[in-house]
This record gives sequence, structure tokens and C-alpha cells, in this order.
Amino acid sequence: MSQKLKPAARVTGNRQDVWSIVNEAAAASPKQPVVNMGQGFFGYNPPEFILNAAKGALDRVECNQYSPTKGRPRLKKALADAYSPFWGRKLNPETEIVITTGANEGMLSAFMAFIEEGDEVIVFEPFFDQYISNIEMPGGKIVYVPMHPPEEGGFKTLSAGEWSIDFDVLERAITPRTKMLVLNTPHNPVGKVYSKAELEKIAELCVKNQIIILSDEVYDRLFYVPFTRVATLSPEVEKLTLTVGSAGKNFYATGWRVGWLMGPAELIQYVAAAHTRICYSSVSPLQEACAIGFEQAEAEGFWDQCVHDMKAKMSRFNEIWAELGLAYSEPEGGYFVMVNLSRVTLPADYPFPTHVAERPRDFKLAWFLIQELGVAAIPPSEFYTDANAHIVEDYLRFAVCKPDEVLEDAKERLRGLKKYIQ
Repeated sequence: MSQKLKPAARVTGNRQDVWSIVNEAAAASPKQPVVNMGQGFFGYNPPEFILNAAKGALDRVECNQYSPTKGRPRLKKALADAYSPFWGRKLNPETEIVITTGANEGMLSAFMAFIEEGDEVIVFEPFFDQYISNIEMPGGKIVYVPMHPPEEGGFKTLSAGEWSIDFDVLERAITPRTKMLVLNTPHNPVGKVYSKAELEKIAELCVKNQIIILSDEVYDRLFYVPFTRVATLSPEVEKLTLTVGSAGKNFYATGWRVGWLMGPAELIQYVAAAHTRICYSSVSPLQEACAIGFEQAEAEGFWDQCVHDMKAKMSRFNEIWAELGLAYSEPEGGYFVMVNLSRVTLPADYPFPTHVAERPRDFKLAWFLIQELGVAAIPPSEFYTDANAHIVEDYLRFAVCKPDEVLEDAKERLRGLKKYIQ
């Protein structure tokens, strides 16, 4: 290839990512169709009132044209009305909220707004993989702080809240170049909801060192234990916090790509400036539908139903691990469950492809489950650095946001693990 045609380093890499490996395994599996418990997309539609709102928006001329770059006024107002009670004050929809093309573009906008070459961003492992490329795009340097499962997690089912970070390690990770810290609660993939005490320790360090907190709260309507929004801890913390939200996660519509950031006007104005340069504005009719969704959700009993339904799916699916005698992390929020498969013995001569054999054990487990049982799950070492991948090499992540019949099919297939368990 001509040197002039050579792609930028930021979009090239020698190693296959987890998604391409899982898709490759699924295509090659003799157990067709494969039950996809890997990717976190919903296996069912948004509720009728949300769908009707989207269909109605398509009939309106203004909803098929550009929206204001910071978002449709109706959606910003609906979000301000929905979140002001949590903040304990009236949020200003014009200056404290910006609508983005999904939560991911919103986070990219935040990094583009504040990170320059050499600035450091603290990220907890395991991380949502998009954080990494989004931070590297503007030249940021990532400083990793690992989260650890409980010591008994290999043989005993415990709360996902038992996964922990070492706060001494976190404090040592802070330098004069630290510009931002990324927080994710409820957490993907662990299912942990950070306790108020943990958030206060993190926030204290950020206030002391004037570090922006980017709080990824896209699962903020799916929590099964008390949930604290870090921006609500104190006025000092709020001044440093950008809170990320997602209509795709809230309304079972991950393909809609409607997200938002909320925060102080002094920070949001620069996120909005970056967002304008990245994609100008976000999809108009679906913004309108999301606005109506927030306006009607309480009256429809939707938020309570979300929690009830997802907890039921968790309980239904996790029955299989009790049956097999395998430990898992009981999720405190979200729709993923981390299962420990240390008791599963893989055949010594199993024909793993070279690019899988070279990866940690969880990649081999994922490949094996797809090939032998026809169930896809995600190896979480993809969300750790190579140095810390061993922490989760016995775990796999399963997504339960699927129809009940899919969960039952997956459970039946997973019973095939019995002969490999010691």
C-alpha cells in the first residue's frame, strides 16, 4: 500500500476484537441457530406507547428535518422534568442538557471537548470498550485502575457489589496531568451499583484534584439496590460531573441512537460545541418519540415494570447456574450477569483456532460454548488490559435482555456443560 493510502494508527490493530471473534465462532458453529446471549441488544420491542410516538413523529414535517444541534426542545424539557427530582433542583433544559447520537457519541463529544494530547483519563477495568478509542482519538492517555472480583467468587455466588477497586491504587493513579475520570454505574459488564460510600471516596479525590467525572449511567432505570447518582452528592461534585444517559437502554431501543449528557452549563457548552462538529444534530423523529416516552413513562408504570421484568429475567436465567453448581455475580443493576466457569474443564486437545488459543481462557470458554452448545457469551478479558486479563479469565458475560423462550432455550443448551464440570 502506498504510504499516502496508509490508514491512521487509531483505526488499525493486529488483534481481532471480541465481536469479530464471537461472530466468527457463531458462523462456524454446527449448533445453528446460535442463541445470542452475548451482545446487549434487546430481543423484544419497545412498549406500544413509545412505538406509537415514533410512528406519529414521522407524519410531522418538522420531525423529519434537522433538529437544533443541542437537541429538540421537547426532549430536553422532558429530561429536565424527569431528572430534576433526583437532583433536588430544577435542571435548565437549555444550558444543562445536550442531546447526542447515542450515549457513545455523547461520551466522544465529552472527550473531544476536554481532552488534549497527553491529558490523562482514569478508567476502571473492566471497561466498556468504546471508552478506549474515544479517549485515544483526541490524544488522551488512559490510566487503568482494575476492579477485582471477591476472592470467593470462583465457588460462591455473591453480590456484584462485592467487586471492588483499591482506593490507594486509585489515588496513586492521579497525577497533575489527570483531566478526567470515567465512572460506570450500574456497571457493564459486572452488574455492580457503586455504593454511596464508594462514590463519595471517588468524588472526594476528584474534587481535591479538580478532575472531571464522566459518569456513564445508561442503565440508570435498571437498579435492584439503592442507586446514587454521583452528581447529586454535593454542589462541589455536581460542578465537575457530566452524566451520560441513553434512550436506547431506557426504552428497549438500542438502534435508535438517542443519548444525552447532563451537567453544569460551564461544561455542557463545550460538549455541545464538540457534538456540533462531530454530527451537528441527532435523529429528529426519534428524539420526539423519546420526549413523549419520558412524558408518559410514569403514568404508564413503565419504569417499575422495567425493573420487575428484568429482575424476573435475571432470576429465570440464573436458575441454570444453581442447577449446574456454578458461581455467578448477582447483578445489582443492568442486564448482564458475570458467571464463573472455573469448574468447567476444557478438553486438552480441543482444536481452538490460533487467534483464540493465544487469548486468555475466557476466549476459549466462549468459543467452546458456541461450538459445542450453540450459546454465545462475551469473554470479559476484552475489557481489561493484557496485564490484568487474568483477573477475569474464568468468567463469561451473559445478556438476559431476551424473550423468556430464548432464555429457556439457552438454559437447556447450557445443561450440556454438566459433563465438563469438575
